Order: sequence, then structure tokens, then C-alpha cells
Amino acid sequence: MNIDTEDLINSIMENLDKIQLIDSDEIPNIALYMDQVTTFMDEHLKETARYKEKDKILTKTMINNYAKNDLLPPPEKKKYSREHILILILIYYFKNVLSISDIQMLLKPLTEKYFGQESGCTVKEIYDEVMKMEQSQKEEQKKDIKSKYEETEKIFGNAKVFEDVAEKEREELKTFAFICMLGFDVYFKKLLIEKILDVYTTKEDT
Repeated sequence: MNIDTEDLINSIMENLDKIQLIDSDEIPNIALYMDQVTTFMDEHLKETARYKEKDKILTKTMINNYAKNDLLPPPEKKKYSREHILILILIYYFKNVLSISDIQMLLKPLTEKYFGQESGCTVKEIYDEVMKMEQSQKEEQKKDIKSKYEETEKIFGNAKVFEDVAEKEREELKTFAFICMLGFDVYFKKLLIEKILDVYTTKEDT
């Protein structure tokens, strides 16, 4: 793991600035066929893919599975509305950390109560507010990442126990510890989401 972690962090920070969440007004307010939906998602979310040249953002099989598992309302005459695409965007982000059953649990109130509403509280309005919150958190996320990196730098750079460790090995240990800190953060937040969903579901059933 012989990498310059600091250069990597700076690169990630730059990439975070480049990633823009999809504005709901960018989505055509007309019904689209499945091929048009997958093309739209590919064009707008490609920058978030790990392997941009080969990773598919969305496939026909995925869309069919989401509908089959009640994550996505069925299309109307094989066409998907802007609301369908908004739900698909949310699924895309959630599937990286949550199971399909948890995503279904999370999105069920949204699709059952607000999907198809033309006035009042709509899926589009809910999506817009959530994305505003997410965008405002970007700088805080960057500060948190930098803080975690500086913590591992301080420990593995100054702790006496590592004085006899060669520089190369120490860099590898710092990188390992930094990944662990990020991983624990994701793990704890995932646990929190799961607990909230469990409590929420219990309340719904009573």
C-alpha cells in the first residue's frame, strides 16, 4: 500500500467538489422509455462510479428488479415519469450502504403517500429539500475526512511505539488506520440507520 495518502486526500477533495447532485429540474418533465432512463442516469451519475469506463449506473434488469421488490412504482405504458427517476436516484445512493429490504422500507412511505401527487407535498419537493441538505453538508464532510487523516498522521507519526518502524511501513500503517476510521464511521452510521428503520417499522405495525 505504497501511496502518498496526503496527495490522495487532496485528489478526493477535488473530486468531491466536481460531483454535483442531480437537480430535479434537470430531469425531463415528460415520460421516458427505459432506454432513455438508463442513458440519463449514465450521463448524470457516471462521475460517481468507481470504474467509469465499465461500471453501469443503471440497467434494465436493475429497474425491473426494483419494481419487482416494490422499491419503484410500476411505469405507465412502459414509460417512466420524473418522479420515477427521482426515486431511482435515491435508490442509487442508498444501495451502496443499505440492503434492498431496508431501501424498500425507507422509500415505502414516500412512494405510497406522495408519488403521483400534483400539488401540495410532492416527491419532487421532498427530493429538492433533501438534496439541499446534502449539498450543504459537503464542506462538513470534507472537514471530517481531513480531521480523520490528521488524527492518523499524528498517532503514527509521533507515537513512541512506532519509532523503530521504517518510514515505508509507517506510511502503510497510517493508510490502514485511516481506512479503518472511515470504515468505522460508515459502519456506525449504517447501524444507526438500520435501528431507526427497525423502530419506525415497529411503530407502523402497531
